[in-house]
Amino acid sequence: MPLVPFTFLPDESLVWVFGSQADISGAEEEALLQRVDAFLETWKAHGTPLSAGRNWRDRRFLTIGVDNSQAQASGCSIDGLFREFKALQDELGINLLTNGIIYYRGKAGDIQSADRFDWIQLGKAGDVNHDTIVFDFTVPSLSEWRRSFEKPAGKSWHGSLLPAIAESK
Repeated sequence: MPLVPFTFLPDESLVWVFGSQADISGAEEEALLQRVDAFLETWKAHGTPLSAGRNWRDRRFLTIGVDNSQAQASGCSIDGLFREFKALQDELGINLLTNGIIYYRGKAGDIQSADRFDWIQLGKAGDVNHDTIVFDFTVPSLSEWRRSFEKPAGKSWHGSLLPAIAESK
């Protein structure tokens, strides 16, 4: 199946979210999206085409969705997606496979990132708290992504790193 518009994917679609610690724009953005679209147009699971779409947001976040009601993404096809992203980041010099990085909106509304240790330190310093808007990459479905990809840290796992900090203030 061809690449479908992300908005056409049903709520039950599986999603994978990838983030960049720096804005991606211009020629890099164009190259990234062309390469992702080309991959998704040919993405298959055990020889069966997958109905997939992507969302590019805030020059930082790439979400891939696949409609499992059409054909189920398999372990091998998911591995293929990650291999493609690894090759893509090596080729373009961008990093989308950022494990352990927390993305959040700074006080000015800009998107920032920190590893878990730095996130805790930011909490201790009062620079982030339970009201800080975070981006939750653990959303399992498109309905969850639509509803709560961006939410206050206190309503996400991110807040679990902050309770002791909040109580000590």
